[in-house]
Amino acid sequence: MTQATGHTNPTLARLDDSAFKRILVVVAHPDDAEYGTSAAVAMWTQRDIEVGYLLVTAGEAGMQRPPIEARTVRAAEQRRACDIVGVKHLTILGFPDGLVEYGVELRKAIAREIRAFQPDVVVSGAGELQVGWGLDHADHRAVGLATIDAVRDAGNQWLFTEQFHEGLTTWQTQTMLLTGTAPTHFVEVSQTGVDNAVASLAAHKEYLADIPELPVPADFVPQMLAETGRWAGVDYAMAFATY
Repeated sequence: MTQATGHTNPTLARLDDSAFKRILVVVAHPDDAEYGTSAAVAMWTQRDIEVGYLLVTAGEAGMQRPPIEARTVRAAEQRRACDIVGVKHLTILGFPDGLVEYGVELRKAIAREIRAFQPDVVVSGAGELQVGWGLDHADHRAVGLATIDAVRDAGNQWLFTEQFHEGLTTWQTQTMLLTGTAPTHFVEVSQTGVDNAVASLAAHKEYLADIPELPVPADFVPQMLAETGRWAGVDYAMAFATY
C-alpha cells in the first residue's frame, strides 16, 4: 500500500496536464495505485489520455494464503481495478514480493517498460523512508528510487543497449509526478472520479478481506481526497510533487 503523500502543503498549484498524452504509473504491488493515484488516473482517462500501470511484483507475499494462489488472485483483482478507471495497459514484472532490491536489474526492467510504452509522464513513489502512515515498505522505497533513475536511464543511448535489439529506442520522459513526498501540484477530482477511485480499491476484494485492520475504501478514500482538496481550494484533489 502506498499513500498519496506523507506531508501537508497549503500552497498547492493546479497541475497543467493539458498536454499529457501517455502516462505510466509505476508501483511495487497490486493495489498500490489505488490509494489516491487512481482518482487522478480516472480524471485523465476520461479525457482519453492513455494510462498504463507497471507493477514490479504480483504481491504474492501480501495475503494469508500460499503465494502461488495469491499471485493469481491479486493479478485478477488489479485487472478489475484497472478496468474501473480506464487503464488498458497492465504489466506485472514478477520481481519477488517483499524482497525487491534497488539495483541495476530493477532499473533496467523499468527503463525497458518506459522505452516500450513511451510515456510523456511517469508517476511513482518518491522512495522516501517516512510517509504519512509511518515507515514505508522496503519494496516501495526500492521501486520509487529505481523508477526515478530509470526515467533518466531510458533516455541514455549507452545504457541497456541490448533492449535496442528488441526494436526499442531511447525515450525521454518529460515529466515525473511523485507521491509519498511533499507535494507541489494537484489534480482536481470530480465526484465520479472519487467514486471510481473507491471502486478501484474495493476491486481488491479478497486482498482487503485478508487485512481486516484496513478501513473500508469508502470510509477513507473520499476523506483523503477531500483533505487534499482543502489545501487546493477544491472539493477533491490528488497531489503530486512535479519534476
